[in-house]
Amino acid sequence: MKFGQQFQSQMVPEWREAYMEFGYLKTLLNDIQHFKQINQPPGGGATARLNRKRTLYRAFSGLTRPVSPRAADLENQAIMFNIVSEDGSSRYKTTFHGDEGNEYEVVFFAKLDGEFNKVDKFFSSKVEDLMKEAAILNKQMDALIAFRIKVENASGRFDKSAEMARLASDIAASTAALSASAPREAKMNRRLSMALQVIEEESSKEQSDDSSDEKDENSETVSVNQNNIRSTRIGPSDLQDRVKLNDTLETPREIIKGLLNHSPQTKLTFKRKNLRKVEEKLKGAFFEFYQKLRLVKSYSYMNVMAFSKIMKKYDKITLRNAAKPYMKMVDNSYLSSCDEVTKLMDRVEATFIKHFSNSNRSKGINILRPKPKKDRHMITFSTGFFAGCSVALLLALFSVIRSRDIMNHEGSTQYMETMFPLYSLFGFIVLHMLMYAGNVYNWRRYRVHYSFIFGFKEGTELGYREVLLLSFGLAMLALGCVLANLDMEMNPATKDYEALTELLPLSLVIFVIAILICPFNIIYRSSRFFFLKCLFHGICAPLYKVTLPDFFLEDQLTSQVQALRNFEFYICYYGWGDFRHRENNCKSSNVYNTFYFAVAIIPYWFRFLQCLRRLYDEKDPIQGYNGLKYLLTIIAVGLRTAYEFHQGNGLKALACVFSALAAIYATYWDLVIDWGLLQAKIQESLVKRQTCSLQERSILCSHGLECRTEICLVKDSTKCQVYFLA
Repeated sequence: MKFGQQFQSQMVPEWREAYMEFGYLKTLLNDIQHFKQINQPPGGGATARLNRKRTLYRAFSGLTRPVSPRAADLENQAIMFNIVSEDGSSRYKTTFHGDEGNEYEVVFFAKLDGEFNKVDKFFSSKVEDLMKEAAILNKQMDALIAFRIKVENASGRFDKSAEMARLASDIAASTAALSASAPREAKMNRRLSMALQVIEEESSKEQSDDSSDEKDENSETVSVNQNNIRSTRIGPSDLQDRVKLNDTLETPREIIKGLLNHSPQTKLTFKRKNLRKVEEKLKGAFFEFYQKLRLVKSYSYMNVMAFSKIMKKYDKITLRNAAKPYMKMVDNSYLSSCDEVTKLMDRVEATFIKHFSNSNRSKGINILRPKPKKDRHMITFSTGFFAGCSVALLLALFSVIRSRDIMNHEGSTQYMETMFPLYSLFGFIVLHMLMYAGNVYNWRRYRVHYSFIFGFKEGTELGYREVLLLSFGLAMLALGCVLANLDMEMNPATKDYEALTELLPLSLVIFVIAILICPFNIIYRSSRFFFLKCLFHGICAPLYKVTLPDFFLEDQLTSQVQALRNFEFYICYYGWGDFRHRENNCKSSNVYNTFYFAVAIIPYWFRFLQCLRRLYDEKDPIQGYNGLKYLLTIIAVGLRTAYEFHQGNGLKALACVFSALAAIYATYWDLVIDWGLLQAKIQESLVKRQTCSLQERSILCSHGLECRTEICLVKDSTKCQVYFLA
């Protein structure tokens, strides 16, 4: 693979504009080469061959006279470097002193300087952000260890003085671990003692941003007051009294209890259960922070390599010796000489191994540096096998229908009214899974970090091959049942069908549900439970705080209204119908018609409640407008369903009007708000915010902009910890 392709493949998508434009610089070098060829004097080729022969001869015999230092200096004087100050910042500028008529080389070095200054400035800003986040994580680790003090001290089964001294040393070690890599100015300002520090929850009056505070109240954290960190030594007992835990309203019971008590926060008891929750959240924060460090380090390495490659190509074309002095300037710059990221990575590894992996280095490193999941040949083979079986069964089904002329059979109408709704449920599911597999394929192709966006546990996310395996496996089972159930022959005496074949659809549904809720670690248990959790959160809306996986799943369910109605038909057909005779009276039942109407609007209703919850949590009016879209859809679907059962001109007119309104509103929302069509300023407004919601983050990702996600893993006293998408 050429370096240009490798450089493109290693880019962080959200930082694409911040990388060096390697391809454009190569085009400038091609222009220089073309100019050299046109203006090359006669006999230049012979001179070049003679120089090459002398070079090869020198390499073997050493008889040629070495180049004098003065000649080398004159040769290196084609470019000179200086640092200029513009707008309060230092910039590197290269001055070209080559031959006259080399305007192409002047343009090349001007563009090269612009790219280098851009890369160096971006890298400096990222390092500065990393140091700020390291300081926040530093205080959060202090708070965590102090929390451990309160938990272990509550049992009263150990020597307090000795145990407190040990935990105090842990605080000092964790504080030194992350602060050792900070800049000199920060170290001078933070020359505090490494003893126990005051860890205290800041009052809500000292919060500067009210909207940010309301978001922070819903995350379970250990809070640290930065303004209250003093240089005096504080005793362990005083430290314990200042550690507090903010309640997380994670379950419907806690949310209802909080609403009845009219208190957003309640002081909890310090138990090991709460300690484990906080440790898991802080463990995730350290993991994401380490991944950001790896990205910044890779950014520096790849750009330095790109500058080296482009200068070597320049020397090859112009026969100059400019690469060595230019790369010396690059090596002396902040981009190449900064070792703070490397040191910080070492400190994070040491802290993570000690506090989150029980001092087991191999275990901690495996968590921080997860190996990419390898594609198994068995999955690929099984996917192909199931796909081939599905195609073969589908062809066999068409052949049987055509050879037996089943569509003109006496029971064909009855079959289509009963069996087709039963089996079309699996058709909807398989089609949806195939579309999802296509999404996963494109996410991986364009390096979208979907496992992080959706919150999958690292290494358990399904790839497109696994999704295709499940979809083709289900399709093979469903088509096999259709062939087995395609028996139109009826017992002339009893006029009933075989019970075994008639129960095949129900058996397949029970089998799928049993696999979905199976507690054993088979068939991707982590993904199955993640799906069930998101489904439960959607059903319980608005009692849960809405996250991206929750409303993403509910958006998918709004497209599966007919599949939900088919599932309702299962209950009616096998519960109150006569499946032996393929007869049912579902459509004449008022109960069935009522649920037929309710099932159509349930997905939109859940999505509407999620929008209301987000409007309450985020105080963002855009969520209210989004909820209005689903409310119009609920009214339109309700009127259309009512018109199906009660024909009338009034219902028909209302159904047409509200269906048109819902279609226009939803189309405008998808094209303009979600996709950003004809909305050039929406991207800029979202980027300027300190944080953006999960839905806004997906909009930014789709436009290749820098995505920031509000994780709120562990909160400090002033603001929520923010990470960006890798």
